[in-house]
Amino acid sequence: MTWPRQLSEAVEAHAYPLLFATISGAHLYGFPSPDSDWDLRGVHVLPTREVLGLQATQDTISFERLEDGLELDLVTHDAAKFFALMLRRNGYVLEQLHSPLVVHTTPEHTELRELARGCVTRYHAHHYLGFSANQWRLFSKESPQRIKPLLYTFRTLLTGLHLMRTGEIEANLQVLNQEARLPYLDDLIGRKTTEAEQAPLAEEVTFYEAEYRRLTEALVQARDESGLREEVTADTRQALSDLLVRVRLNERGAQ
Repeated sequence: MTWPRQLSEAVEAHAYPLLFATISGAHLYGFPSPDSDWDLRGVHVLPTREVLGLQATQDTISFERLEDGLELDLVTHDAAKFFALMLRRNGYVLEQLHSPLVVHTTPEHTELRELARGCVTRYHAHHYLGFSANQWRLFSKESPQRIKPLLYTFRTLLTGLHLMRTGEIEANLQVLNQEARLPYLDDLIGRKTTEAEQAPLAEEVTFYEAEYRRLTEALVQARDESGLREEVTADTRQALSDLLVRVRLNERGAQ
């Protein structure tokens, strides 16, 4: 996959060294519309002097930019904040970390991906159950109802199911549906990728509601039957701490 030059330019212009920057959002999930914006996510490293000083630190940097008709949404977290999110059963940061759409990488990025294996627990299912419920509520309250939140609902549920069954992060709905084999998803994806971002859903939603409830129950069952660990390992916590110290003390090495 190729991406617009503005993404690489945003990485190069970032105020701090980056451990990685990857593409998230609809492009990662496998159903971007022709007018979808580009979501760029990553980890920056604040200088040790700033962290130890009294001034306020920028543990999150975000901006939205419109340039030559392209919408870019960039969000990066400082390494300490990102590592803490990894320890809090946050599936979203794991998806960013494991995104195959890599705009910028470092050896620390590779190391972090390996350490993330020790962060995966069966309780990550709660992240995906909560996320899908929020998306379904958003979809249900809309008038007219749109394809986008419906696809986000199913993408989240299938990512959670795949994680509980395999321990692996997979955020691309087209890839996930190779295993799930739900014909209606192929149709919805086809419409989402050829129509406008805010394209409405024309058909009755009763069928989709039944599928939402079925997949939610399947995810709860997969969580209860999962062989994944219940807690992040102590070794993983220590290794993340050691990595944070190293990148703080070797700021230039993270560039």
